[in-house]
Amino acid sequence: MTLADSPISKMNSSQKQPHAVVIGSGFGGLAAAVRLGARGYRVTVLERLDAPGGRAYVHKQDGFTFDAGPTIITAPFLLDELWGLCGRVFADEIELKLMDPFYRIRFDDGRIFDYNGDADAVKAQIRAFSPADAVGYDHFMAMSERVFKVGFEDLAHVPFTSWTDMAKIAPDMTRLQSYRTVYGMVSRYIKDPFIRQVLSFHPLLIGGNPFTVTSIYVLISFLERKWGVHSAMGGTGALVNGLVSLIEGQGGSIRYNAEVAEILVKDRKATGVRLVSGEELAAPVVISNADAATTYHKLLPASQRKHWTDKRLARAKYSNGLFVWYFGTKRQYPDVKHHTIMLGPRYRELLDDIFHHKVLAKDFSLYLHRPTATDPSLAPAGCDTFYALAPVPHLGSGTDWATEAERYRARIARYLSETILPGLEDQIATSLVTTPQDFKDRLLSYNGAGFSLEPILMQSAWFRPHNKSEEVDGLYLVGAGTHPGAGVPGVLSSARVLDTVVPDASNFF
Repeated sequence: MTLADSPISKMNSSQKQPHAVVIGSGFGGLAAAVRLGARGYRVTVLERLDAPGGRAYVHKQDGFTFDAGPTIITAPFLLDELWGLCGRVFADEIELKLMDPFYRIRFDDGRIFDYNGDADAVKAQIRAFSPADAVGYDHFMAMSERVFKVGFEDLAHVPFTSWTDMAKIAPDMTRLQSYRTVYGMVSRYIKDPFIRQVLSFHPLLIGGNPFTVTSIYVLISFLERKWGVHSAMGGTGALVNGLVSLIEGQGGSIRYNAEVAEILVKDRKATGVRLVSGEELAAPVVISNADAATTYHKLLPASQRKHWTDKRLARAKYSNGLFVWYFGTKRQYPDVKHHTIMLGPRYRELLDDIFHHKVLAKDFSLYLHRPTATDPSLAPAGCDTFYALAPVPHLGSGTDWATEAERYRARIARYLSETILPGLEDQIATSLVTTPQDFKDRLLSYNGAGFSLEPILMQSAWFRPHNKSEEVDGLYLVGAGTHPGAGVPGVLSSARVLDTVVPDASNFF
């Protein structure tokens, strides 16, 4: 053993590294920790739950494994990049499988549309609904690519710390018609109401209403075509565990059951955090992967806030809530795809109820996840693992989920039993439910919103809570509530922004 490799040498080296504290171990927080570790910081990740992941937590129950949240992996190069920063190869450790179809979309009348990245296959299905719209699809995808090149390739990793940053992109945003909504942009090229739904539902995967969210999010269509839609073998939890391994391999640490009570500030600079236990950790760099609104409302004292005041946070618009029913079945349903979008009888009207009227409607649309279609190891032999996710209003609706949750779950079970999971109600082996109230109580999500602030135009880019806090120096934000927004590519990109705004470790010597 050389002197450089000795425990004493490593300890002294660690003590010389500036300390960075990361609040929360969602994808954004874990990616931030990896990036800071690669830049010479000594990193401590603080997680209030008993395991990592945040919204990507993993539930294990009765032999079944349930990914709590994200299940769709796109832009895998962002993961390759993180592994590369640690001198490791992502593909050597994690297996991603390309989904085909990306999604099976089932309309309320029973018709099916299998959506993937093969333009000819998609157009063949479009012709069955509306022959004239096949050409419109090509034009829409060309527009999606143009938006992608600006909105994702050029801007997703760029900090918006000044209004001048927004002014610089205004001409591009105007040229790309970002003032339109996603549904409005799709409707420019597509006339059939069913195909409009196929091409416009994507914002719901990141907490946006297709009828109000900026059309910048049509970039998702081209992003999926470019890199595909993947699932991780072992579930999304395998990615979380892989990121934890990277952090620990760098010498960083993750502490569980460690809830932060307050971000400490002196002379308008973050100096560390105080835990609920009373313990204080000093650090010149604090990264919050907690919900952005909660970071300001709960963790940063009101006396330190001039921009994100409680009044402003209360006035902001928040994404929809999520009702998620995790269940395992005693039998398998081999005809059900890995990802199924089940659209209800109403589209615009249901979204109005969710986002505007804030009422829990009798009908619903569902995202049905069957990971055992790809990875049977996530359930006992001969069984299937599922979750059914329904967009619902956030807690601003006043819904009493303690009363409504079981009734709502039973309606979903009945609907699935009558459609694509025959006999389901007699086949349940295990069951678990998450509601917007759980998002508030367990994940500390403001209003129980599933994706933090709603990604409307006036809450995007510079108008969103900045990655470099506007309130105090040394505080930075990652995750769904900051730029560029929700979704796995979004939160991984928010950590990428830190490379630009967080000082180099050498600046602290």
